[in-house]
Amino acid sequence: MKAFLIAAETVKDEAMFARYRSQVLPTIEAFGGKFIVRGGNLTTLEGKWPHQRLVIIEFPSRKAVEDWYKSPAYQKIISLRLDSTDSSLVIVDGPA
Repeated sequence: MKAFLIAAETVKDEAMFARYRSQVLPTIEAFGGKFIVRGGNLTTLEGKWPHQRLVIIEFPSRKAVEDWYKSPAYQKIISLRLDSTDSSLVIVDGPA
């Protein structure tokens, strides 16, 4: 079953976040991941949305997402994202 990584982000340091963006794609592709949404123009229809960016990445399975997140390649660059953004990250299973 496919799984999706969803990140809601507010960028605090554009230069550092640009370094993260330039390095993250190969780490995602190595686990079969592909971007569905990356940034984009958000319009809030209801409630309050606290972040300026939304990222949705499709992976072949929940295990693939978890393995990507724990991988040495991603762990090498994760601090760039953590230090340059306020963000929330979740995994959600796709439809059965």
